[in-house]
Amino acid sequence: MAGIRMGIIGGAGLLESLAATGRADPHIIETPFGPTSGPLYTLELEGVSVAAVARHGAGHQFSPTRVPYRANLFALKVLGVSHVLAYGMVGSLREHIHPRHLVIPDQVIDRTYRRPCTFYDDLVVHVEMTSPFCETLRHVLIQAADGNDTQLHPQGTYVCIEGPALSTRAESVMYRTWGGDLIGMTAMPEAKLAREAELHYALVAVPTDYESWQPAASSDAEALNAAHFQNRQAANAHALSLIRRALPRVAAAASRCTCDSALALGIWSDRRRISNEVRTRLRPLLGKYLPPEVV
Repeated sequence: MAGIRMGIIGGAGLLESLAATGRADPHIIETPFGPTSGPLYTLELEGVSVAAVARHGAGHQFSPTRVPYRANLFALKVLGVSHVLAYGMVGSLREHIHPRHLVIPDQVIDRTYRRPCTFYDDLVVHVEMTSPFCETLRHVLIQAADGNDTQLHPQGTYVCIEGPALSTRAESVMYRTWGGDLIGMTAMPEAKLAREAELHYALVAVPTDYESWQPAASSDAEALNAAHFQNRQAANAHALSLIRRALPRVAAAASRCTCDSALALGIWSDRRRISNEVRTRLRPLLGKYLPPEVV
């Protein structure tokens, strides 16, 4: 796997972290799905070629519903990315998952309903999502956590809600009865689109507080906001540190999963009826299965 390019999708703190390296080159990538959240940055990090994008854009300008997930992942594919490590803030639905811990989720319950969730509006594609995150990347992240300065939970179910409002207490309690461990707003459709793009994708979830199922520890709003901010800063630093340690391990590992052939059995449309315009427009995604026809 030498020479692969890794993708990083991050939230708060990613652009600042890249700026601190002093060597990131910006790229504006045009996509069939509109503009990306902002420039994609290419750089070498821990000896690995990396392309990174801030999910919510500079200044956190895109709400979870309005993040251009399709454009971001399409652009990473155009830049030659094959493996994506993402991170994002979540609330904890379990007492033992404390703020500032890290979680490598293995399952998702998708509660979103307002977001474009497929690249393939002009043909029928059914990708297999039994394991929504790449098991190879998950194991690498777990192994890279050895010696980490915060506790890491090697599995968890992420409940992805539409937002932007947070959950009511009744909703939060319900998600716990469903088996949810974390609640966030960005894992979907990001993980689903990554599978459709045949990208290996894993997520580092960053708990910053307990969800509304647990009464607040204090009625002092100012103190709660300060604690949440400190938790967010510390947890993001932990997540970025883990991703940096994982990068060379991913580059040295051999993938043993089917993420990079997810479309082999996923294209259900009659291929003879898929237009040349669609084949050309989606060439970075479909090219190895449906090359544009020579006219």
